[in-house]
Amino acid sequence: MAPPAHYNPSRRDLLRSGAVLGAAAGLTGAVGAPAAAVPGGTEPARGRDEKSMVDVPFEGFAQVRVGLIGLGNRGGDQDRRFGAVATVTAVCDIRPERVDRTISRIMEQGFQDTPPAGYSNGEEDYLNLLRRDDIDLVYIATPWEWHHPMAKAAMEHGKHVAVELPIAPYLDQIWDLVRTSERTRKHCVLLENVNYFRPELAMFTMARQGLFGDLQHASGGYVHDLRWPYLFGGAYHPEHWRRRWQTRMNASHYPTHGLGPVAAALGINRGDRFEELIAVASAPKALALFRAEDPRVGPDHSSWDDKPYISGDRHTCFVTTTSGRFIRVEHDVNSPHPYTRETTLTGTRGSIELDNARVYLESLGHQNHTWRTGNDYTAILRQHDHWLWPTLENLADQYGGHGGGDFVSIWRLIQTMRLGMTPDIDVYDSAAWCSVIPLSHESLKSGRMRPVKVPDFTRGHWRKARPTFDRPKPDDPWLTER
Repeated sequence: MAPPAHYNPSRRDLLRSGAVLGAAAGLTGAVGAPAAAVPGGTEPARGRDEKSMVDVPFEGFAQVRVGLIGLGNRGGDQDRRFGAVATVTAVCDIRPERVDRTISRIMEQGFQDTPPAGYSNGEEDYLNLLRRDDIDLVYIATPWEWHHPMAKAAMEHGKHVAVELPIAPYLDQIWDLVRTSERTRKHCVLLENVNYFRPELAMFTMARQGLFGDLQHASGGYVHDLRWPYLFGGAYHPEHWRRRWQTRMNASHYPTHGLGPVAAALGINRGDRFEELIAVASAPKALALFRAEDPRVGPDHSSWDDKPYISGDRHTCFVTTTSGRFIRVEHDVNSPHPYTRETTLTGTRGSIELDNARVYLESLGHQNHTWRTGNDYTAILRQHDHWLWPTLENLADQYGGHGGGDFVSIWRLIQTMRLGMTPDIDVYDSAAWCSVIPLSHESLKSGRMRPVKVPDFTRGHWRKARPTFDRPKPDDPWLTER
């Protein structure tokens, strides 16, 4: 899907359009052409200069050089993790004080002698960062409307790119990033940190070992009350950016924290694929009610300038797969609700529920219809630990981020680049997982549920099993030298 008709573009949005971006970046050819709209289940023909990125490894780097774009609520917390495992050569944010802070934080760690170059001269200065020839990987942590133009421009400038979710919010933009990756031969990966959390990796390992039997269904998503301080309280910059997406699309805006891990466990794009999606949503009531009732939201608050909120408070999507399995995807950031990703996985031999911290598996001798919880649950997961966690546990504790999962996700991406491996999460995984956003909006159009086809972003390559998180621990000099 393309941006909806009711979405009034600002100067920022005009700057990010294909033609303006191409001129600003000094590029030619496909950059100047806007992405064409693509119906839900349609796969565009592959161009002559586009070849599959399946099984394409990174080149291999003695030391990975990174440029960081976006140093706010998310990117401003990731800078020191990148600085611990790579060389940060340049950083960019529209706020000069954020650039200065990040440069100081990088240098205080003592891992590099030369400070990163800083870019903060307005909304287009990231293009000057991308022109540099001393960057191998660009990390993007900006408002969602910037993800597509920045990721595309990074690949056009010969850089691999890691994007905070989503890689893009619209289907035509998602396809454009897939095709740009195939044309430039540069990887575009969703930096989905939850895939690297310890319980999620243990669940993946258990699934690969067959402990669940034949996998049947799963659930995952993102249920997190963000009203304060994130949607109304100024935790983001600009204050309104994430809230106003709820005036643009009636969609499951942020599904992949739970969806990514179960999709990996189910072998999506590696023997199975998403086939069809149908969405249902509740009425959009919670944000307007919060704005009217919470005393912290005064009469001069920017939210009173918002267009009407059209995105339902709760979204539930059912995604079926080609092999006959299904995933329930949940999203709710508007309602009073304790945080949960609602991650479950069920097969013919039993089930696991990560948020409830309980497991029941006949393959492990569970026969009395009683969940294994507490120490029993923890012991089972530890017995099936992914090698990444025992290897990196001390560093994960030191650098943190969601219990250390943020550090592990960054370390592993940099490791695959250094050792010339394929990424764990490739552009096709990133596209499929993020497509739930526009496809849920499409399913809910005209106020009625309807099934929509999920595109095959791999164009047939999903049929072949291939490695991802299941690869054995490689020999890595970094682990002995550090």
